Amino acid sequence: MTGPEAADTLTAARTDDPELAVRAAELVRDAVLGDLARRVVAECGADVGLVGVPEPLPGSRPGSEGMVLRHWAGTRADLLHDVPVPAGLGLGGRALAERAPTWVPDYRAATTISHHYDAAVAAEDLYAMLTVPLMDGGTVHGVVYASLRTVVPFGDVRICAVGKLAAAATRALAGAAAWSREEPRPERPRPEEPRPERPRSQVPRPTAPVPPLTRREHEVLRWAATGRTNPEIAAQLGLTCNTVTGYLKSAMHKLGVRNRTELALTAKESGLVS
Repeated sequence: MTGPEAADTLTAARTDDPELAVRAAELVRDAVLGDLARRVVAECGADVGLVGVPEPLPGSRPGSEGMVLRHWAGTRADLLHDVPVPAGLGLGGRALAERAPTWVPDYRAATTISHHYDAAVAAEDLYAMLTVPLMDGGTVHGVVYASLRTVVPFGDVRICAVGKLAAAATRALAGAAAWSREEPRPERPRPEEPRPERPRSQVPRPTAPVPPLTRREHEVLRWAATGRTNPEIAAQLGLTCNTVTGYLKSAMHKLGVRNRTELALTAKESGLVS
């Protein structure tokens, strides 16, 4: 039984025992993530598939993010098994921190990541690497790695293939998490009187302090503020258009704006761009 099938089966067999529900959800999570690692290798042409699971790391500060590599497929050694990865370290830690896919054609030569895990990566003879966070709203259920034993740039086809597997796994994980807890009944919305549309010049701007943007979000925002299109920004930064769109949406959400015009104005008023 695959991970998604396990989630569907348990969703259909709800229980009134909270402890049993939590344990069942954990089993579904393990099945889904283990299946994800195997399918990255079988269906996406990767040599090694890894999945990091968010967990509190020993010795970490309260509130800090991290994960442990709990699932794998295609490995030759065990140096990448059960490895703790704090947010921001290595390629997977960067994807966890930035909430966005990231990749390098040659892990060992990459200058945009830390190199805390070079020995383990070299032991597996890995070079090209792609990491995709399993995002459900603001919740990260894990990070999947697709790695190759050759130096090669990741194309949109392979990135999309891994992204689709990650999205399917995320849906299964979100369903299992919901199954293990009682969902609050939504309140019936109260009718509201229509409000007059506020003139654009009076649209409220976020006040300081401005939520911190990631380095990539700031880079994309800086180019967008100059009027560049998404394809132009993608070409300038070496990203895909979908990735640029994702960074812009994330920046808009953090700054509380609705479109590129408001984004540019708010960024300038907040001092994020000159």
